[in-house]
Amino acid sequence: MKNGKFLKTVLRMAACVAILALGAAPARSASIIFVSNAAEIRAAMGSAQAGDTLVMRNGVWMSQDIIFEGHGAPDAPITLRAETPGQVLLTGASRLRIGGSHLVVDGLYFKDGSLNQFGTNIAVVEFRAAFAREAYFCRLTNSVIENYNPPPPIDMSNQYKWVSLYGAWNRVDHCTFKGKTNIGSLLTVVRATSEPQYHLIEHNHFADREPLGRDPATGNLFNGGEIIRIGDSAQSLSDSFTRVESNLFERCNGEIEIVSSKSGGNAFRYNTFRKSQGTLTLRHGNGALVEGNFFLGENEPDTGGIRVIGEDHVLINNYFSGIAGARDNWRAAVTLANGRVDSPLSGYFQVKRALIAHNTFVGNERNIIVGGGRSELLSLAPEGCSLVNNVVVKVELPRDHCLIQVVDEGSDIVYRGNIMYGGSPPDGICLGLSPAPDGIMVVDPGLAPSEDGLHRPVPGSPLIDGAGDEYPEISTDMDGQPRQDGRKDVGADEVSPAPSTRRPLTAQDVGAEWARQP
Repeated sequence: MKNGKFLKTVLRMAACVAILALGAAPARSASIIFVSNAAEIRAAMGSAQAGDTLVMRNGVWMSQDIIFEGHGAPDAPITLRAETPGQVLLTGASRLRIGGSHLVVDGLYFKDGSLNQFGTNIAVVEFRAAFAREAYFCRLTNSVIENYNPPPPIDMSNQYKWVSLYGAWNRVDHCTFKGKTNIGSLLTVVRATSEPQYHLIEHNHFADREPLGRDPATGNLFNGGEIIRIGDSAQSLSDSFTRVESNLFERCNGEIEIVSSKSGGNAFRYNTFRKSQGTLTLRHGNGALVEGNFFLGENEPDTGGIRVIGEDHVLINNYFSGIAGARDNWRAAVTLANGRVDSPLSGYFQVKRALIAHNTFVGNERNIIVGGGRSELLSLAPEGCSLVNNVVVKVELPRDHCLIQVVDEGSDIVYRGNIMYGGSPPDGICLGLSPAPDGIMVVDPGLAPSEDGLHRPVPGSPLIDGAGDEYPEISTDMDGQPRQDGRKDVGADEVSPAPSTRRPLTAQDVGAEWARQP
């Protein structure tokens, strides 16, 4: 095993897969209680029992401050649901607070409202009823938050979230989030202590987050436009173990960090990023797993993939195409950042022991940057990192194109089994690495577009059976197909007759079912 923590990372993620299966049918005869406003919900929860369902009557719910607090059971949660999914419209200054355990919220529609009057650091949906009354094993599903913003003109000093996760073992799934304009991350995992949380964020559709722009007073880019933020610098050296899986991010352009991981042990798997001007950023914390994601930039300016900071991160089976990057050396398909000597918690820790294996890079302007952000302050080059069995190829891009750019020549990188082709100058393939080092073979990889638009190996491709089996834990490819024992294919795709179980997601695959467009 070349990466000592890789096996632990994979086994830990596998152990968490089935724990958040909420919403099983109750065993007892349950009550159905119809409610028409926030006061009736609160009153009904005074006597609700495990397995009961509160049904919110269809109509417009104006400025309702809903507190949904109580205790269900693992096999019989208490449910708060719309009479008809999508026909309970919460607007004005409506918000929802969930507190207790084993609660499910289903089918709500928050639209065209604002929490401007409440000030900062609140959320449209909070997984806590009040301070110290947090949610555990609770779920928000099949719901929509759309255009829930302060009225114009936008005041960047007035920030609030759309969803704040407190407590532990909570789930946000099959929801649609569109059109956030004000400052404040859309979905935040709040970490007041170092305790792990094991939240699950899956099968959601995040879309249409416009750039926050620059502060007119300073000229600096506004911060706080993330779609998802997990933790903050204060607790960043402890593990959250939050999983972000099978989500679609479309036109998420708020700032450079689409997803900001500021804690350890998090997993980002099987997500799709389309035309989004930013990166999945491992900003603070260690030991993240980034597996089987599709980054499809469609050649939009400032699109990116993964930005790596910290220690023991694992990036496997990811597919990158049409990533334009940026000239600031921060945005590329994969950026290994430089670190800061004696970095404070809010700074940039040195990249150490990152594993980047079995990824496919096709037609990106900027593929891999080693030493991103190098400056007098950020002087620590990546250390002890491995690039193994990746394929990088230029497709219809200008000749002045680097397949890998080593900004800091002090970087300690081991290269094994990589195939790269089509860069310039033709005698070397890299800026700072000319000629190509051992571990990078310069040969046409034999990739061609398939019916699904992804570039895959053609018969006779040197990618097929071109890798060894030094990482047996990488047992599937980007499609969910099994990899061969002994001789794997180079890149994210394993040529296999087995059925595919994963693919790039579209708006028909994720989000609230009732809100999906035909």
